Amino acid sequence: MPAPAGEASASGPTGALSAPGAEASASGPAGALSAPGAEASASGPAGAVPAPGAEASASGPTGTPPAPGAAPSPTGTPPAPRADAPAQPQSQPHPTPLHDPDPYSTPPYGEPGPWAPAPPVQHPGATPAHGVAVGAPEAAPAAPAAPVAPDAPVADPWARYDPWAAPASAPLQQADPVEEDVRRRRGRRRRSLLVGALVIALVSGVAGGVVGVQLERNGGIGAVELPQAGVEAPDRDPGSVAGIAAQALPSVVTLHVSGGGSAGTGTGFVLDDRGHILTNDHVVEPAGEDGEITVTFHSGDTAEATVVGRDSGYDLAVVRVRGVRGLSPLPLGNSDNVQVGDPVVAIGAPFDLAGTVTSGIISARERPITAGGEKGDGSDVSYVDALQTDAPINPGNSGGPLLDGRGRVIGINSAIRSADGGLDPEGGQSGSIGLGFAIPINQGKRVAEELIESGKATHPVIGITLDMQYSGDGARVAAEGGDGGPAVSTGGPGAKAGIRSGDVITKVDGRPVHSGEELIVKTRAHRPGDKLELTLERDGKERTVSLVLGSSDGD
Repeated sequence: MPAPAGEASASGPTGALSAPGAEASASGPAGALSAPGAEASASGPAGAVPAPGAEASASGPTGTPPAPGAAPSPTGTPPAPRADAPAQPQSQPHPTPLHDPDPYSTPPYGEPGPWAPAPPVQHPGATPAHGVAVGAPEAAPAAPAAPVAPDAPVADPWARYDPWAAPASAPLQQADPVEEDVRRRRGRRRRSLLVGALVIALVSGVAGGVVGVQLERNGGIGAVELPQAGVEAPDRDPGSVAGIAAQALPSVVTLHVSGGGSAGTGTGFVLDDRGHILTNDHVVEPAGEDGEITVTFHSGDTAEATVVGRDSGYDLAVVRVRGVRGLSPLPLGNSDNVQVGDPVVAIGAPFDLAGTVTSGIISARERPITAGGEKGDGSDVSYVDALQTDAPINPGNSGGPLLDGRGRVIGINSAIRSADGGLDPEGGQSGSIGLGFAIPINQGKRVAEELIESGKATHPVIGITLDMQYSGDGARVAAEGGDGGPAVSTGGPGAKAGIRSGDVITKVDGRPVHSGEELIVKTRAHRPGDKLELTLERDGKERTVSLVLGSSDGD
């Protein structure tokens, strides 16, 4: 509430209130209360409230109120001097006592009055009994008090009074350092926990990786057992490749031939239980007259073999082993029944890999091929009306069987087309490119039977000499024979049919013929005594003649 008009002097801290109609002087500590009708002097901290209508002087400790009527207070504090009393000199050699000497020898602070609040307690520093503060600096002269606005509200002196609070003039302090230290310690603890967790995670990861690698390499803690199919019967469908191979392998042999400074490896198969084995002529050729031929069976047993007969024109040979029991001949099929696309299985020893099984189909029939010719005189050239297959055949497969879907022999593997374009019995060293050729078993059977019986094979002949340099379509009869005689043998099958020199044969049994080699191949595909029908051109005219094939021993 606003105070009545009066004079107020406050040189102390903020908040000193003066009573109405009185003068106030503040030079003492805060909180000194002055009695009514007296002057008050307060130079202390804020909070000194003079009693209304009185002047008060308080230079003693905080909260010591003087008694009413300027009489000594119950605590022994002497009455303050009146305002009209002469002023005391300000400069003194020693610090000014906080209060006047106490003639009643009461305690420094006295007992609180019946209506006064308890005085505040001073913690740092002790005050001597005579009232002079220990180590207190000299008090600075009080500045003139600023007048209080007449309409300023008067604060309730007891509303928020805290006897234990620090003086209002004390400097503000920072937030509680204990809480700051706690926060720092907690931060350090969190960082330590985080670092520890990272270290543990790193160590755990490394340890886990090492353990995982060891488990993977060493098969884990216990033995590793993967799911697997149980034992099955070894039998296979007889028509499958596995079934055909299981049936045929015991009858297929590997031949190692050496003699005359050369050696080679080939394949053969058992013809009968007497030890006859069919193979290619070019396989046994290195043995010559006194070479060695060793036969190795599928069981691993070996035996020495001798040549029974050979024919370079058909590229077939028969050898025989003696003293071997338990031979299992391969069944022979019929090559005339073979159709393009039929499945086939080839067995041999490519590059001396015995017992190799490959499979494919029949790619073509009656493919006229010639092989050999290394001697230059044509005596080693073979003419074959072959079966073509894409079953892989490589050097070392020569003489091995080509089997049909029922495990029967339909051909004798003899040649391959090499990558460089050459065609020979061994096919060079380029390996298979899917062009293999086999002698039809019908031809091989007839030749094998003749070789076993007489050591020689007969060739069906027409009795004419062909011009092998002719580049036109068909086979032209030469002007003269190879020995200088007539090109058409006197009394031969060709002469009897009316064939002359210069005639061009274009068809055999209605099938086109494009060269002399092809005519020979078509002729040798038959037996001596077979009847042929030939279509030929003479002087631009076409005619057809018939003849019966003759026979010729050897080449």
